Amino acid sequence: MTVHCTPFSAELLAYLRQISATEHPILAQIRADTATHRLGKMAIAPEQAALLAWIAQLIDAKKYLEIGTFTGYSSTAMALALPDDAQLTCCDINVTFTNWARDYWQRVGVAHKITLHLQPAIITMDELLANGAAETYDLAFIDADKPTTPHYFERCLKLVRSGGVIAIDNMLLGGRVMHEPHDTSPPSHRILREFNANLPHDNRVVPLTLPLGDGLTLLRKK
Repeated sequence: MTVHCTPFSAELLAYLRQISATEHPILAQIRADTATHRLGKMAIAPEQAALLAWIAQLIDAKKYLEIGTFTGYSSTAMALALPDDAQLTCCDINVTFTNWARDYWQRVGVAHKITLHLQPAIITMDELLANGAAETYDLAFIDADKPTTPHYFERCLKLVRSGGVIAIDNMLLGGRVMHEPHDTSPPSHRILREFNANLPHDNRVVPLTLPLGDGLTLLRKK
């Protein structure tokens, strides 16, 4: 046994992926296509998506909310993992990237499960709440503009049922979040640092942050 995390080299990470469940061909294609774009680094890591899909199946999720869809890796992974009558609500503002996502959804036959909202996610989430969707979602994933994370989180808490899970990506900011922000730090630095510090004291959730990607926080709603 050891209390230390194993440092993951590129070779060890490749091995980890070899001994995990095989990545679906469409997901490998999305990852390869996205990597060609200058913003390709925004994509979720495959092991993060695999974990979320695993959790979704573990809790028998049928309703999934995604804040930040990008080119569709996480939404496609979730749609493949969830049953045919599942409902996925995806929120984004970028038509170009979500057109990529739509194409992948069509190609793999999961588009009928997914509703894409092309407007600020806060508006969509408020509309969902106004239309009676409170506490109906099983799982929510936040991977969008970082300064707005606390606002997304508060709305997800209203939309996700008790016992459901809220996942948030990029909670480590490449390690910068450990340190006090300075005058030239982006707003996300201070906001996420404060958000992280408050999570252990939030009696509405049980938090767990994992060293996957740039830090994946999982929150089980009590």
